[in-house]
Formats: sequence, C-alpha cells, structure tokens
Amino acid sequence: MSPQSRIEIMAPAGSFESLAAALQGGADSVYFGIGKLNMRSRATANFAEEDLPEIVARCHETGAKAYLTLNIIVYDEELETVRNLCAAAKAAGVDAVIASDLAVITHAHSIGLEVHMSVQANVCNMASVRFYAQYADVVVLARELTLGQIRRIIDGIRDEGIRGPSGDLIRVEIFAHGALCVAVSGKCHMSLAAYNSSANRGACFQNCRRAVRVTEEETGNELVIDNKYVMSPRDLCTVQVLDQILDAGVSVLKLEGRGRSSDYVRTVTSVYREAARACLEGAFSPARANAWMERLESVFNRGFWKGGYYLGVTWGEWSGSANSRAALLKIHIAKVGNFYRKNGVAEICLEAGALSTGQTILIAGPTTGAVRVEVKAMRKETEEGMVPVESAGKGETVYIVVPEQVRRRDKVYLLRPRRLEDAAGNN
Repeated sequence: MSPQSRIEIMAPAGSFESLAAALQGGADSVYFGIGKLNMRSRATANFAEEDLPEIVARCHETGAKAYLTLNIIVYDEELETVRNLCAAAKAAGVDAVIASDLAVITHAHSIGLEVHMSVQANVCNMASVRFYAQYADVVVLARELTLGQIRRIIDGIRDEGIRGPSGDLIRVEIFAHGALCVAVSGKCHMSLAAYNSSANRGACFQNCRRAVRVTEEETGNELVIDNKYVMSPRDLCTVQVLDQILDAGVSVLKLEGRGRSSDYVRTVTSVYREAARACLEGAFSPARANAWMERLESVFNRGFWKGGYYLGVTWGEWSGSANSRAALLKIHIAKVGNFYRKNGVAEICLEAGALSTGQTILIAGPTTGAVRVEVKAMRKETEEGMVPVESAGKGETVYIVVPEQVRRRDKVYLLRPRRLEDAAGNN
C-alpha cells in the first residue's frame, strides 16, 4: 500500500439534502453544479449561485472541501458568465473548480482558483499530465485506463516530481463508483444527433439507456437479441478491488451520482469511506468487501461492472434495464411532525401508508440528509396516554426513537426488499 495518511472520498451533491447526506457519510470533498455550465445542466441536480456561501459553509464546518463543476464546453457568448461564476466561487471560498475547457481552466487559474481536470479532458498519458500541471493540482484520469496504465502515470509523476500550481505533487483521481457512459469518457453525440441536445453541454437525453430493436430494412424482419439494452452499461463498482486501486497510488476516489437520492449518496459515501480506511489500516478483506457490496446493492444501481476497465476486463457489461436494480424499494409513507431532542423521539405522521415494528424507514430532508431507522418499537397517543403498538395505519401518528436528529416536514419512506412483482424503479 502506498504511504498515504488518507484517501480523499469525493461525493456528489445535487441538492442540500444530498449535500447533508454526503457529509454524514464522511465525504472529504463534495462536488456540485451551479446553473447550466456543468454536465448536469438538464437535471434538477443543480444549485443556484446564491447558494454558494451556504454550500461552502456546510462543507467547511465538517472539514470537507467544496468543488464547483464547470466541466462542459463553453461558447464565446458564455465567457462572461464563466468569469462571473468563477468570481462568485472565489468570493464564497470554493476550494476548486473542475473543468476541461481551456477557457475555463486558464481563467480560473488566472484569478487564483484551484483547478482540477475533469474526466472530460480524457487524460490518458504523461504528456497530458505535464501539460495540465501548469494549471491543475488534481488530474482525473480517463475511465478507460487499466490499473497498470494508472500506476505508470502515478509513478511517472513521482519520478519526475511533477507539481501543480500549489507546489504539491499532482494528485491522481479516478471514478470509483456509479454510472458509466457508453462513449469514451462521456464524449458522445448520440443525444445531439437525436434531439439536438448535447451531452457535452450537460444536456444528454440518455437515449443509450433505452431498449433497442434490430430490424432488416429490406425485409422488415426483426432480429432477436438477448438484451435489448445494448448501449446501457452497468454501473462501475470498485469496492471489491479498492486495495489494488489504492496500492497503485490513486489519491482521490470520485463517486458519481449528482442526480441520485440522499440515501444513495450517504450509503455509497460511507461504504467507500470505510473501505478506504480499511485499506490504509490493513483491514481490507473479501468478507468485508462482500458486506460493503450488499449495502451498495440496496440503493440505486443498474447492476455492477466490478472493477471496470481498471482490471482490464473486456467491455460488454450491459445493464439489461433502464432502471434501478436496488435491492430495497423506497415507498413514501409519512412525514415528520416533530422531533423531541431530549429523548431522541420523532413524531411520524403516516399520511400515505402503514408502518409496523421490524420494518426499516428512511427519513430525508434538506438539513437532515438521509437517516435509516430500524423500527424496533412504536408508541401511539391514546386517551389512556402513550401505549406501545406493533403497527399503525394510514392517517395515524406514531412516535419512534431515532439515532440522529431529524426535522419537521422531513419525508419518511418505507424501505422493503424488492419483489418480483415490483416494476423496476429509480430510487
């Protein structure tokens, strides 16, 4: 294992709820987008410029860093917006911008904003690292590299003493978990061709995720294919081989998912935090890795490609579905009516479903983040006072001990194992 005191776990945030969840999960840094100049410009997973001070403050309160994604290609008419956003980011105390367009990179560098190279730059070799080192302190390597290629680049950085503007050796970041694009490092024109909506502008319609039919034009005959989702890759998962990845010298593990739920963000972040710590402490084992996999499988996933390109595995791990294969189904059943801090009890108003002891719920909110609770006991208020109950129906209110602070109007979801009759969902 390379001599590192800590591996940076970089978590996604597309809302204040997922931001809180990332910090709860032990993120060392959080990346997020503002407005339309990032790779999630079509999604709701973005903040407004006026949110910058609060985002940075929340991150810095826990010792985490805040990274602004400015990673799309930009046009001349947008350069003023780029400059204004960089100025706002610097004023708010943003720790770095993630970028691939040289217009963004050079401007951010010129005003003293730390720059991290986005995967969109497709850095695959030492020559690229040397070039970007004049601007960036962190380089995200292309997802298509093997572990051997990654190791050679990191060894080259150390041997040549390649340093970024901060004066420190260039740090290497890789994608460790989450959705993969069918194209090289996300550089795809399929959405642009079909919908005039460019993936390289953060506006992908993800038409690759849909079922496909193959038809002969001359006869109209449809060919039978085993998997209609021939362009929808499984999600990358590296937790079972994380010891090998960190041994190669990788410093930063990036977790994909700015469009995912807070429960996904907290679960994935905490798993990789624990796994990285185990690697550094010499406590990594196949048994622990299998337990981490079970937790990852409980939240959004399209099936996992374990190890990805990094292990030199032949491409062809297709999802077989456009939706999630999460082992747990999330069903909205209630909201929090009140929280009694003294005894750690939450008032749960069952506005949309029933609840029984022995079940597991998720409580989520903008400040609360994501809190899973195993319901070991419930109480209900009656004319005789508070009495224990085994179950309660829609329209009733119950009181449950929770392990962390929750807040009024937080949403409450029932988490239950997915059944065969359940349609695949996106939770």
